[in-house]
Amino acid sequence: MRYLVTGEEMQRYDENTSYQFAMEPLVLMERAALATVSVIMKEVCEIDYDTDYHGGDRLRLPSQKRNHRILVVAGNGNNGGDGLAVGRLLALAGFAVTFVRIGKEEPKSREVRHQIDILQKYGFPIQSKIPNGEYYIIIDALLGIGVTRPLVGEQAAAVTVIGRLRTAGARVVSLDIPSGIHAGNGRVQGIAVRADHTVTYGFAKRGHFLYPGADHTGKLIITDVGITPHSFLEQKPELFTYHGMADLKLPPRREAGHKGTFGKVVLIAGQRHMAGACALAGQAILRVGAGMVKVITHESNRSSLQVILPEAMVITYDNDRYDNDCCDKDGYDSGGCDNDRYDNLPEQLSEEVEAALTWADCTVIGPGMGQSAVAKELLRRVLSAGTGPVVADADAINLLGQEEPLRRLLMRATGRVTLTPHLGEFARLAHCPVTETGADDLDRVRAVAEELNCLIVRKDARTYICESGRIEGYLNTSGNSGMATAGSGDVLAGMIGGLLAQGLERFPAACQAVHLHGLAGDLAALEKTEYGVIASDIIAAIPVILKKAEER
Repeated sequence: MRYLVTGEEMQRYDENTSYQFAMEPLVLMERAALATVSVIMKEVCEIDYDTDYHGGDRLRLPSQKRNHRILVVAGNGNNGGDGLAVGRLLALAGFAVTFVRIGKEEPKSREVRHQIDILQKYGFPIQSKIPNGEYYIIIDALLGIGVTRPLVGEQAAAVTVIGRLRTAGARVVSLDIPSGIHAGNGRVQGIAVRADHTVTYGFAKRGHFLYPGADHTGKLIITDVGITPHSFLEQKPELFTYHGMADLKLPPRREAGHKGTFGKVVLIAGQRHMAGACALAGQAILRVGAGMVKVITHESNRSSLQVILPEAMVITYDNDRYDNDCCDKDGYDSGGCDNDRYDNLPEQLSEEVEAALTWADCTVIGPGMGQSAVAKELLRRVLSAGTGPVVADADAINLLGQEEPLRRLLMRATGRVTLTPHLGEFARLAHCPVTETGADDLDRVRAVAEELNCLIVRKDARTYICESGRIEGYLNTSGNSGMATAGSGDVLAGMIGGLLAQGLERFPAACQAVHLHGLAGDLAALEKTEYGVIASDIIAAIPVILKKAEER
């Protein structure tokens, strides 16, 4: 697990380390510099710094590295102090280093003044403007995690020059976060450095993973400089993520189990001729380990499902028989239905639905379901059932955004319902324009989860998970652009339902499913490219990822 901190959180933990645990700031700065130089040597120069150099004689640089010029662009804050210390260590190791400090004012930080004093004693000059020339590496230490306003003047000009030098072939290494990126939300503050590598200290920052900051970060390396979770002092970061296979933890399998004990899921999905949504969600339910799935869908989907998903039991309805007056030919409400009234289901179907909901360990509702009177009634019954977790996706979410009686039922379904909206569906739930939702939407997602008394999986390039009553939130960082494909959301809804049916609690089930979904998408993209991934490729990759996890 990785914590993702804001700039304010990181500054608090830094101060706690210094004042609560008596770690001198200059010691932390020197440790950060040593860690950074080690990364630069290994990642950029392809030199084993820890083995070949121990601080005595100059590093025995390979002949082709000796003339590499390094530019350090430092500001007046502690980030600049880190950069000056990094440049000093590189210069002492034998590199040709040019030091530039941007900003005419005297540094306020005692640590930065100390670093300047050290450089002067060694005889390394510090310039005030970036000189023309060719550079192999640029150390971006202009601004750190405290940036909250657009860059102007000398700072903006320096970022422009760094960009031009990078275009000419220089490798840019940013310290802590690329200058101009907001550490809390990933926004570009007017202009920002685009790094090839970012070396950050202690904990990853949200801005490293939220777009557009993620596009500016390059390869992220997190280093240990002595700031540990002890420095939280019971004020943990509000956001975390999973990283790779190590964090993939699925429900244990009992050797004596059978299909009934591994989880039974009711899947309510697929209006007329929408068998694909049923099949994708149903396959995902089974691929994550659930034992049985029962599908409630339109009669037109029966024959297709019996071929595509023969493992499923199928209950069908034909809404043409009893809601023609309300709905168009595709099953959508045409405006003739009273929003406070839901048509009763035929007696036989009603009994089958009630029996299925009683049988199930979890219900997934919404993929391709439409918004007909039948869909409304099915959703009403699911929310009213009173037992078992529910995953509401797609059209179920649209109905909850439009229908106040259903919304009230949702708010009373304490601790049961998981909603999986994409940006547009979330905007309808939140009653706000879609243009107001985005990458830094954590507070809004948390507020809507509290209002609706549910868990929300807000899907996007970076997916947020927030649960009512829980301060801690999850940001998913697995996955890729290839997963922005039709049916990918149906697969995710099925995966969450399958894990819930096996007994995982709501928040862990959602986090694990989203992480696994992204890992499967990453594997699919390796095989198919991000251009070629389709939803069924993600499903096919699930058991491969699970096998890798078991072998770990």
